[in-house]
Amino acid sequence: MTATSALGTEESSSAWTVFRAFLRLGLTSFGGPIAHLGFFRSEFVDRRKWLAEAHYADIVALSQFLPGPASSKVGIIIGVMRAGIPGALAAWIGFTTPSAVALILFGYGVTTLGNLSAAAWLHGLKIVAVSVVAQAVWGMAKNLCPDRERQAIAAAATVLALAAPSTLGQIGAIILGGLIGWRFLPGETIALIPLPIRISRFWSIGAIILFFGLLAALPFAEAATGSHLIALVNAFYRSGSLVFGGGHVVLPLLQAATVRSGWVGNDAFLAGYGAAQAVPGPLFTFSAYLGTVMGTPPNGWLGGVICLGAIFLPSFFLAIGPLHFWSWIRQRPVMRAVLKGVNAAVVGLLLAALYNPVWTGAIQAPADFAIAVIALLLLASWKVPPWLVVVLGALAAQGVAILGE
Repeated sequence: MTATSALGTEESSSAWTVFRAFLRLGLTSFGGPIAHLGFFRSEFVDRRKWLAEAHYADIVALSQFLPGPASSKVGIIIGVMRAGIPGALAAWIGFTTPSAVALILFGYGVTTLGNLSAAAWLHGLKIVAVSVVAQAVWGMAKNLCPDRERQAIAAAATVLALAAPSTLGQIGAIILGGLIGWRFLPGETIALIPLPIRISRFWSIGAIILFFGLLAALPFAEAATGSHLIALVNAFYRSGSLVFGGGHVVLPLLQAATVRSGWVGNDAFLAGYGAAQAVPGPLFTFSAYLGTVMGTPPNGWLGGVICLGAIFLPSFFLAIGPLHFWSWIRQRPVMRAVLKGVNAAVVGLLLAALYNPVWTGAIQAPADFAIAVIALLLLASWKVPPWLVVVLGALAAQGVAILGE
């Protein structure tokens, strides 16, 4: 296979093209990290053909092993594969900026106007997320669980994730899937299209050193200086470094770091929590809102930018650091067997997430179910662009609310 067919044209490998692709996703990817993975798959596997299904599944599996926001790490890795470090920055900026700006503006609204109530159309966005995740689970299951053994692994992972809805349950399901794959699934040597990783080993080792170095050094710097700025960076960097399971899991850590310390009032925190689930893009941009509404400087837009950068910085290190070595390991026959089991387990985790929190948080009435079915039909059969389905779903939910009054 030629370099052009493997990597696309030079234009498709530029940081500018990466930025435009992720900016569109940042404007339209509603529904949280699981839905984002569905949007990413539709965009980069089905539409743009930047990745093979197996490559995308490997990237998702790698992100699941590491702390931090899963969808953002997947985006950063895709950016690295397309355009190196500039591509990683372009992917993150494009995907993160829309929701960060929206939440900073919402923060100014809360501080000046008080709490803002949610509208019915916001609920419609969550309903559409059900259809997006259902389509992603179905598409990945067809490719990654083609036999009874892997279907059984996926089912077991679903049961384990629902029975133990915690970080340990998710990690345990992935580890169990990998062990079963290593023991019972064939690990044949196959010809793979090499992942177009545009970084050197130097970048990977440097990212790992910086991740652990800052994690250890920031608490000492805070104690030595007593600086509120360093305390702020330390709190958000640590939250982004130590949380597994995506954006929803980080919220209790942020509440402990900001509300208990008196930086943010609890009412303001809860107002931002609702808004963060309604906007597109990564839930970790909730940090931009918290930085905006803090009573102690730096606050406002500057505080939002500082908190946003601090919580996402570990994601860059954790995405770039293992990537160079992961590309080598994943092509070994033993690892192929392990990854078969891991990928099947990831399908099970996505299926569990489809039920809780995506389904349980969105489908509350027969009308919600009807909207979700129509949205799935538009996505799967009519191939309507996801952003348009999001708009139609929001309008449908608003219309149902008006008719019900």
